Amino acid sequence: MTAIKRFELVSVDDYLRAEEMSPVKHEYVGGVVYAMAGGCNRHNDIAGNIYAALHSRLRGRPCRPYNSTTRIRLRLSNQVRFYYPDVSVTCHPNRPTDTFQDEPAVIVEVLSDNSRRLDEGEKRDAYLAIPTLSAYILVEQETPAAVVFAEQKMVFAVRFTKALTPSSPLGKSTPNCLWQKCMKACHLLQKNDHLAHRNDRLR
Repeated sequence: MTAIKRFELVSVDDYLRAEEMSPVKHEYVGGVVYAMAGGCNRHNDIAGNIYAALHSRLRGRPCRPYNSTTRIRLRLSNQVRFYYPDVSVTCHPNRPTDTFQDEPAVIVEVLSDNSRRLDEGEKRDAYLAIPTLSAYILVEQETPAAVVFAEQKMVFAVRFTKALTPSSPLGKSTPNCLWQKCMKACHLLQKNDHLAHRNDRLR
């Protein structure tokens, strides 16, 4: 009988240390480390334009966008995960010395044949469990369309759109409601945070 080889899990600290020196990005799921494949030029163009447009629109506001070099840490009930979304926005950033964010308001993934199942399944379920998340947006590459999971009264509603803005800096790559959802999510998070701070002062 052949003995079953044990799979040794990697600790969070070991993962973070190794990732600092690795030329390849890895995602972390409950002790298991997965190498990430690079995206094609079209994928990178779309993600880069989304980041650039959000950076311009959020200039001077508390919320700020991050590109795919910034990880999101997810502390789920049964495990810790680290994912690298294509674009994210947070209104409450971690310390400048951290290499990840804990409280994203918006997460955007550009879909590809290799990532679609993961983005629409495992990652979607994990991202929607983040308390601060207001919108999860899946952007298509081949068609000008996106699926938006928008938080509404503690429940995420799914919307599909093909609407375009001709003047968008993304050209035909991104629906115009993406910007509306991103900005609305950031505004909602800031508003809720302001009310929370005000209530704390009144106690």
